[in-house]
Amino acid sequence: MTLGLYYDGKWQASISGGFKDVKNPLNQNVLDQVAWSGPEDMEKLLDSGARGQEIWSKNSPYERSQFLEKLHQSLIDNKESFAEIMTKENGKPYSESLAEVLYAASFVRWYSEEAKRVYGRTIPAQQENRRIMVIKQPVGMVYAITPWNFPLAMITRKMAPALAAGCSFVIKPSEETPLTAIKLFEIIDEIGLPKGVVNLIIGPPEELTQVAMKESKVRKISFTGSTEVGKKLVGQSGQTMKRISLELGGHAPLIVFDDASLEKAVQGTIQSKFRNCGQACIASNRIYVHRNIEEKFIHALRDEVSKLKVGDGLDEQVTIGPIINESGFNKIKRQIEDALDKGAKLVEGGQCKQNEYGGFVVEPTILSGIKPEMTIYFEETFGPVIPLIVFEEEEEVLQMANDSNYGLAAYIFTESMSRGMRASEALQYGIVGFNTGSVSTAQAPFGGYKESGLGREGGQEGLESYLETKYIALEL
Repeated sequence: MTLGLYYDGKWQASISGGFKDVKNPLNQNVLDQVAWSGPEDMEKLLDSGARGQEIWSKNSPYERSQFLEKLHQSLIDNKESFAEIMTKENGKPYSESLAEVLYAASFVRWYSEEAKRVYGRTIPAQQENRRIMVIKQPVGMVYAITPWNFPLAMITRKMAPALAAGCSFVIKPSEETPLTAIKLFEIIDEIGLPKGVVNLIIGPPEELTQVAMKESKVRKISFTGSTEVGKKLVGQSGQTMKRISLELGGHAPLIVFDDASLEKAVQGTIQSKFRNCGQACIASNRIYVHRNIEEKFIHALRDEVSKLKVGDGLDEQVTIGPIINESGFNKIKRQIEDALDKGAKLVEGGQCKQNEYGGFVVEPTILSGIKPEMTIYFEETFGPVIPLIVFEEEEEVLQMANDSNYGLAAYIFTESMSRGMRASEALQYGIVGFNTGSVSTAQAPFGGYKESGLGREGGQEGLESYLETKYIALEL
């Protein structure tokens, strides 16, 4: 059994004394049991965070930077153990887990530098004896909620800018993948921080979040998850007018124009679709292919998809892991069956099954002939399924791509700079990959339009959301 409650600078036993099983999605084996905390624990955690805020906000940016530098090095030093834990509790291939640790560490390193670059400014005043100054101050205690699909990177993408800005941090990771978060706090505990600056709790999401939403000392909410939950949080945050950042659902279009490099387009599609078994908010979900190159693209894509191997992520030959749970599996299976029933053609894969160990697996799948009446056309697919849609005109495909309530990420492939820039500007998405299926990086702002969220994470914008702007008028 593992303690999963950390506040006041040490591991704590939950008041209820309850524990929750953490299972390996590959075989449903219990990996560990973690402390399961409730609202009373959350109240103590928030008290700890409030005390930590008083201390941390007074530390200099250089002290904050030094801690983040130590944390970055610790993540690098422990990358193999993090990757093994992540693969066991999440299911993704070990190589992807290792890449996620490095990606997570990159946010810590980036914000260790940005901590020293929180600049204010002076503004010329109308009167000779007046001065106008603008300064930046930490927004206050942060409550963050992170998902299971990227259990380390989604924490550091929030924690690093919060700490850089001078905010104390409370994290509730997904109950599906808490062991990665616990490992992170173990190395933080070794590095040492003032008590209460960082705090961890694992428990029922709705109950814990209700406590945080009512607490006026919590000044910012940062959430990555579903649009449905995000909308509820927006309403709840209004109770005490908390700052809120939301990274929500996506339904990313990927457009392959007839002048695209076939190699780039195929590799970009594989890259954007099958990372983490397609269980990513920026995974491409609607693949639009120009009619002139449809057959060539399908042939080249099928050749590459057929090489992907499903299985245990700790096997170095495996490139596709299991689906995280049964409900996710059932959604994917339902989408495939609905598309086939309505006339789609199965090009590759299609098999959805429970493996001999009890885990849920879906073969990498390609479906052609996708139409708007099919569920997979308008509903986000969190799985390894490529739905192909044919188009003929640039204006037509841009209209189809924008016909969604989501606006997180989009991808385009063309060798024409003019067409690529027109499409990039016309797409109503916060992130556009132009001739690439890889778009995430610490120094760039990550976030979406429409119902895909509010605010940005990463880059300078990611730090700004943890800062308040104060205007000081001085008369000499």
